[in-house]
Amino acid sequence: MLTIIGCGNLNRCDDAVGVIIAQRLQQYLIQNPHPNVRIFDCGTAGMEVMFQARGSKQLIILDASSTGSEPGAVFEVPGSELEQLPEPSYNLHDFRWDHALAAGRRIFQEDFPQAVSVYLIEANSLEFGWELSSPVEQAAEKVFQSIIQIITSTAALSSIPGDHPLPVQPPTPNPDQ
Repeated sequence: MLTIIGCGNLNRCDDAVGVIIAQRLQQYLIQNPHPNVRIFDCGTAGMEVMFQARGSKQLIILDASSTGSEPGAVFEVPGSELEQLPEPSYNLHDFRWDHALAAGRRIFQEDFPQAVSVYLIEANSLEFGWELSSPVEQAAEKVFQSIIQIITSTAALSSIPGDHPLPVQPPTPNPDQ
């Protein structure tokens, strides 16, 4: 199972990019159903990310970033490089998706995705508003198309017997056999 989760705040301009891509992918799946693909808009609810990811083999997270890089720059980062446990607290409002990756792995262990990719799009504006900036909108389209290719390859693999969390190359024939 491939799970794709869009994160962000629809009221903060470019911060909405992950959610917007996820919503577009949900519409794509309505027209092109794939039984082994799930897509969620988790907004800013980090705890929701942890529970929606549970039981998947592969997880993709979509979100905005604010690193000082060129607006619209796209970063694909292994989830293991970004996951971190939160500081102990009674306040779950600060529980983010990077916390969800670490906590989910610790709590759910083998029932949590091992293959995690995070697509981050550098924001231009995080002000209050509902519009994506032009460079982020262009980057969102590129990421959307990349994810469509991943969905298509996942769907092709699901028709092959066995459990294939990631694209697999066939074995090379051994001439000595």
